[in-house]
Amino acid sequence: MVASVATTTWIVIEYIVKIIAVGVVPENRRPSSSSAWLLLILFVPIVGIPAFLLLGSPYINQRRARIQAEANELMHEGADDLPDVPPSLVAAPEFVSVAQLGRALTALPMVTGDSHGVISDYEESIERMAELVDEAAEYVHVEIYIMAWDQTTDVFFRALERASARGVEVRVLFDHIGSRKYPGFHRLGKRLNAAGIEWHLMLPFIPWRGKARRIDLRNHRKLLVIDGRRAMMGSQNMIDSSYLNRKNSQIGRNWHDIMVELSGPIVAGIEAAFSTDWYSESGQALGIRPYERDGNEPEVGGATSAMQLIPSGPGFTTSPNLKVFTSMMYLAQKRLAIVSPYFVPDESLLAAVETAARRGVDVELYVSEQADQYMVDRAQSSYYRSLLEAGVRIFLYPKPAVLHTKCFIVDDIYAVMGSSNMDMRSFGLNYEISLLTTGGDLVDDIIDVVADYQDVSHELTLEEWEKRPWPRRYMESVMRLTSSLQ
Repeated sequence: MVASVATTTWIVIEYIVKIIAVGVVPENRRPSSSSAWLLLILFVPIVGIPAFLLLGSPYINQRRARIQAEANELMHEGADDLPDVPPSLVAAPEFVSVAQLGRALTALPMVTGDSHGVISDYEESIERMAELVDEAAEYVHVEIYIMAWDQTTDVFFRALERASARGVEVRVLFDHIGSRKYPGFHRLGKRLNAAGIEWHLMLPFIPWRGKARRIDLRNHRKLLVIDGRRAMMGSQNMIDSSYLNRKNSQIGRNWHDIMVELSGPIVAGIEAAFSTDWYSESGQALGIRPYERDGNEPEVGGATSAMQLIPSGPGFTTSPNLKVFTSMMYLAQKRLAIVSPYFVPDESLLAAVETAARRGVDVELYVSEQADQYMVDRAQSSYYRSLLEAGVRIFLYPKPAVLHTKCFIVDDIYAVMGSSNMDMRSFGLNYEISLLTTGGDLVDDIIDVVADYQDVSHELTLEEWEKRPWPRRYMESVMRLTSSLQ
């Protein structure tokens, strides 16, 4: 009798939970994500329900949402008198509408900026960041997803140390979960303290100190600002290119990235992204530096480009990077070249890429021959067949190297680069910054980088891909399903 009552009670509870899930899970969520969560909850409730409660909420906590809203208002105050695009920019109305979209989503207009070159050499990039820090007179702002003080990055941290010693205010942010698994993490804070550097963890998960939140959220941004006049941003973390992994060193696996050095009005937007994140983690308001307006704005062309920063992340409810990226891809008429270490697109982005290929655009996708993460590698490759059938050319950057650059080019006229991958994590769970640019040398520099990647890559064919074994096909399908659990 007791057993029968218990069984009946369990069945009733299970059905109540499932009925609730059907009504709750799909709210403000992509259909693919909803389906994946519902499958997990309905078929394996003992796993699915706790996982959804821990990871499934599509919202950032209220405090961070409020901070982002406040930052947006501050950005409006500093930029409302600026036009949507620089007056000297000659661009198609369709592109101007994308810039207007970016502004509507982030409050940041397209302004001018000077590019001082794209750096694709890993150690050279770190050395250049150190040189810029040594030039600082007032302050240095550093925000990088993964930070480790190792033999390669020592030159940068020593520069920060010297800057602090001469009275420069040095502020450093790095992601808690992103950095903690690397050697030296538990000593890093002490070393920064000893160097007189003010620092904070981004999105810390320390429940016993009252710092709890969704554990799968990350601040994935990479940026450096010097005195509000120079900045660097891109895809590179502050860690040795082997990511301090013995196996990586043994097999020669290194990460390949790009960073760009910038000056001019665009720096104010990058600094605004830092100020927002600094306030989120420290409670200290740095303010938003106004855009440079001396009445002599340079003409777009040559070193001066039109640039728009596209910040994104859980604090935004509109997925700015996804909407701007997709809109740009629909502009393509001749060429669309995409470089992404993690290409796990949502339905809208996949449709934009495949549609471009089917309407005659030369679409190129550059990915690592073998991604550094097994689940991502299989999820990403699950899209290759449909892409190849649509006419997309897939270029595999030879293993063991990891192609970590994130950028894309449209018609060799427009380009986007930054920290955002082409995956559902970057569109929904990570804080990112991307740079949309046109009209100057920066686009040409990005084109050159992609050309270098093509020179060393192997082009995958549909015939070759169809020969892969069935166990791999099965795991691709499984990992594709798990990639939607957001």
